Amino acid sequence: MVDIKSMNLEELTAWLKERGEPAFRGKQIFKWLHQRGATSFDEMSDLSKALREKLSAQCSIGRLEVARKQMSQQDGTIKYLWRLADGNCVETVLMRYQHGNTVCVSCQVGCRMGCAFCASTVAGKVRDLTPGEMVDQVLFTQLDSGEVISNIVLMGIGEPLDNMDTVLRFLELVNCSEGLNIGMRHISLSTCGLVDQIDKLAQYGLQLTLSVSLHAPDDETRSQIMPVNRGVGVEKLMDTCLRYFKTTGRRISYEYAMIDGVNDADWQADLLARRLRGAPAHVNLIPLNEVEESPLKPSRRVAAFQRRLEERGVTVTVRRKLGGDIDASCGQLRRKAMRQD
Repeated sequence: MVDIKSMNLEELTAWLKERGEPAFRGKQIFKWLHQRGATSFDEMSDLSKALREKLSAQCSIGRLEVARKQMSQQDGTIKYLWRLADGNCVETVLMRYQHGNTVCVSCQVGCRMGCAFCASTVAGKVRDLTPGEMVDQVLFTQLDSGEVISNIVLMGIGEPLDNMDTVLRFLELVNCSEGLNIGMRHISLSTCGLVDQIDKLAQYGLQLTLSVSLHAPDDETRSQIMPVNRGVGVEKLMDTCLRYFKTTGRRISYEYAMIDGVNDADWQADLLARRLRGAPAHVNLIPLNEVEESPLKPSRRVAAFQRRLEERGVTVTVRRKLGGDIDASCGQLRRKAMRQD
């Protein structure tokens, strides 16, 4: 069966023309799939019955089912556990800000990166998501919540640059004016630091924000909590990030989860400031969400670490903690469901 939702508009139009259909059918069907959230061809009332039957015989439309849904009583954050067609589950989070609603999207079922502070990676990677499954997280979150989504962060379950071709197609689909029409400058992509893929991404010149999950400025600490660092090293990663900035002109955001007694010392703040010299950068300090399977605890030195960085000329913010009462850490809701199942 053809995965019609993962086609871009041009591919869909060409595919239909090859089967004797006029070009305008491409836009009609694309809008049904990417704006209205149709889950069957029978819903497409402006298509002939014969065409609907033909499409049903040849194509599949993926759909997500709400396996669990939690809403924070503190800040209105909604966390979805979506069940995919094959029974696997992924998480999506709707976060409300003054500047608009942001949805945090997953790109894989599980993750193989092994970061010590992340619940997503506990059971490893199961499979990559398809572009259509990624689009559906945004679309069905919007339809279910009744809230317009204006921003996307690829910071859910999985490593986006470990599923790069799918992610690039997803970005194309959500950016399309006939679909969700979300601009690249309203999208952030987070990576744990796959240097070859960062170089490859730079060549596309996308106007999104690249967020690098740094979490430590020294190799000993970063390799301890992020296995991906063992084959690369912080210095090589920072050189790659500098190349990315020079190629794209886009400032990089560095994510830094504050872990008690691990990466929150004054000397690490000083080293981080030195690492960031030479290119515009923004550091986003993240109060750690505790993960049941991990011994790591939230730092008590977030404010002191922030001050030390600012004194050394680094632009710093502290991420507002959302959804603390609804399994806030990425992957926690999925892990809980897996244990219960």
